[in-house]
Amino acid sequence: MTIRTLSLALAAAALLPLAAQAQQQLVPAQSEIQFVSRQMGVPVEGKFRAFSAQVAFDPARLATSKIDFTVDTGSANIGREADAELPKATWFNVAQYPRATFQSSSIKRLAGNTFEVAGKLNIKGLSSDVVVPVTLAQNGATTTATGSFPIKRLAFRIGEKEWADTSMVADEVQVKFKLALTGVGKL
Repeated sequence: MTIRTLSLALAAAALLPLAAQAQQQLVPAQSEIQFVSRQMGVPVEGKFRAFSAQVAFDPARLATSKIDFTVDTGSANIGREADAELPKATWFNVAQYPRATFQSSSIKRLAGNTFEVAGKLNIKGLSSDVVVPVTLAQNGATTTATGSFPIKRLAFRIGEKEWADTSMVADEVQVKFKLALTGVGKL
């Protein structure tokens, strides 16, 4: 065996775990991203209609598992006349920042099928570390990831100028998600 052949064999062996951990596919029709804010003390629910995910998750290899998530900020919908305001610079500034992203940095199992995903959330060009609790459930070939986590909208300049007054719109926004995935191995 030559040095070159040995090097190629070692490189191929090193890539085998990555090949076994193929990316899963998001099932958009069975997935949703919602948010709940409070306006003058009253809950206001909304959702994002367009998002995508690149997931390479293996419960046996959490150290090499990865989740990248992208939300089209222009798809925000709260079902009111305010929908026309959300894309403007004061809120999501869709013209300059058309996407919000999340990139995982670590995934750890808490108990059973409950995991903690840490990573960077980027909205309007500002990044923050977040920790997201995720519960997984399998039904046939589909794995559903659910969870929720709070963000502070003002940390991302969502609702600037007169809308920075938290007596009108609360600073905390609860983000809730349900992501259906195919291709996840047995939990």
